[in-house]
Amino acid sequence: MPIISDPLFYAAAIPAVIIVGLAKGGFGTGLAMLGVPLMSLVISPIHAAGIMLPILCAMDAVAVVSYRGIFHRPSVAVLLPGAIIGITLGWATAAWVDESWVRLIVGVVTVLFVLDYWTGGAARPAKKQNAPKGVFWGMVAGFTSFVSHAGGPPAQMYLLPQKFDRVLLSGTMVITFAVMNLVKLVPYFLLGQFDRANLFTSAALLPLAPLATYAGVRLVRLVSQELFYRITYIGVFLVALKLIWDGIAGL
Repeated sequence: MPIISDPLFYAAAIPAVIIVGLAKGGFGTGLAMLGVPLMSLVISPIHAAGIMLPILCAMDAVAVVSYRGIFHRPSVAVLLPGAIIGITLGWATAAWVDESWVRLIVGVVTVLFVLDYWTGGAARPAKKQNAPKGVFWGMVAGFTSFVSHAGGPPAQMYLLPQKFDRVLLSGTMVITFAVMNLVKLVPYFLLGQFDRANLFTSAALLPLAPLATYAGVRLVRLVSQELFYRITYIGVFLVALKLIWDGIAGL
């Protein structure tokens, strides 16, 4: 059977799927981008991204049902058009874009965003909808999501300053990325990411997806609003540092 059988791969892949599932359920959403880097410890990043996408789509299905009807429609309406543009740009430039520079730039901007929050932004009033900003950050999210499933931080840079209720924020992220991942299926297929080995390996890991995602949904509802935002900002900060590290290492 065309499936990865190396035990070292599963030692990295199983924790990766669990972490991503918790994040897809809304708990520490930025941490979803750690899945591909963890798998990349033992296989190529390209294969890791191909294996992870069907699993992400399965997680999205569980999360969408769990948050059905709970999302901020105006934010989704401005993020998604930009995200689709970003995904299209990622596909069109896949052969030329240097992923390291993308990760480095997104990481640095995200670190500055979190530091601003920690040094006074937390006390500011919630920001209102801003369509141009939403389209821009949606485009960045779509592009980085296509490159390495790392679209969480750019999307959160638009959503977090609006200071939504934790469940509403999680539902908004869930709906946005569920649509983005469905859109990504087409260019990933055209780029040959879904060979038999990748698909069989995705299927072997798939049973973990709904369990981890549902656990993330439950955790969002159990923790307080203050703790949720604290965990989210810390998670986004750590992910940004990881992006900077990966970007510098790849240059």
